[in-house]
Amino acid sequence: MSGKTIGDRLSELRRYRDVTQEQLAERSGVHVDTIRKLEQNVRQSARLGTLRNLARALDTELDRLLGQPTVTTELPDDDGGLIALRDAIQDISALPGVPSGDLDEDPPSAESWMGQVRTATTLYWEGAYGELAGSLPLLLRDGRAVARETTGALVEQVWNQLALAYQLSANLATQSGHPDWAFEAVEKQLHAAQRASDPLMEGMGVSTLSWVLLRQGRWEEAQSVAERKADALEPSMRRGTSAQYAVYGNLLMAAATPAARRDQKDEADEYLNFAEAAAVRSGAVRVYGTAFSPVDVKTQIVNIAMAGSEPDAEKALEASGDVRRDLIKRPVHLARHRLDVAQAQYQTGNSEGALDTLLEVEADQPEWIRYQMLARTTVLEMREEERRRNTRLRGLAARLGVEPAL
Repeated sequence: MSGKTIGDRLSELRRYRDVTQEQLAERSGVHVDTIRKLEQNVRQSARLGTLRNLARALDTELDRLLGQPTVTTELPDDDGGLIALRDAIQDISALPGVPSGDLDEDPPSAESWMGQVRTATTLYWEGAYGELAGSLPLLLRDGRAVARETTGALVEQVWNQLALAYQLSANLATQSGHPDWAFEAVEKQLHAAQRASDPLMEGMGVSTLSWVLLRQGRWEEAQSVAERKADALEPSMRRGTSAQYAVYGNLLMAAATPAARRDQKDEADEYLNFAEAAAVRSGAVRVYGTAFSPVDVKTQIVNIAMAGSEPDAEKALEASGDVRRDLIKRPVHLARHRLDVAQAQYQTGNSEGALDTLLEVEADQPEWIRYQMLARTTVLEMREEERRRNTRLRGLAARLGVEPAL
């Protein structure tokens, strides 16, 4: 992994665009002193909103400026990996006017294939991205063949599971720094959800789309699409099902994150209030490849407190005290919550506590944490403020790729 800093990439992009630091400051609304300090590596990072504005002003993706990892830690087999996943998502045989090749060997049975989708879902929530990247390409190819050949009562169920397979592909592509592939996967997820005649799967597709847009730095659109779909799917207070409340609540949480990033904290809090009410009605439920429960909303309250230009670390730590970690059943969800806690610990002056939390997360999720920009930026901030050589911190920084190994 490259040892380049955010400032190195910023300087390269700015020079490539042939603009001065002063011109970039004017275009982005970011103070020129901040730009200078980043490029001189006096500052190692900045607020996410600041970096987003710089990326937009340079007409580049936020992930490129941040140095998002774009490969898995494992070398794939011949039939798997991220490039194979791209090829499976961008299925050229589905394009109009393109002659199709010979069909592959007979696909698995519908029941067998749907079992493989369940296994892939478990891999994603366990953070096993390398293993998942190895299996998803064939899962998509087989799924399209199964959907073509299935008849009778299983048709809608197969299309529903194909939509879920595309949702997993979008999630993995986003996590691994390929949001363009993710956008295409969501498009196919939504088409499959329509073939399944399942408006709730469509809702989960829009929730996934909101996350992809968030990672692309398109915060306004991320909030808007999630809010509009939540309004369209709002369940009856008396007749709503657990699944309806779960999808509705996930959409509200999806809308809350970009709202908070945009410093619309009141709107974000309102979304989460409604999401919490939905969670009380749904109880703990697993549907459409995700989970929803009151504890999911409580972890999001912590996340929202740390978002935006003025994070409230004290509020985040107070809210984290209400989170029953033993009720969080998805390993990467628990890890993500603990990253928020680590950042809050650091911002309240508890650097050692923050480092302990980060190292615990790394021990539990060594592959997953390498893709998390929050972990990387928190470690960068800690390195910047380091008062004495800290071997544990520098080792973590090297493993996350935010500085060369010493």
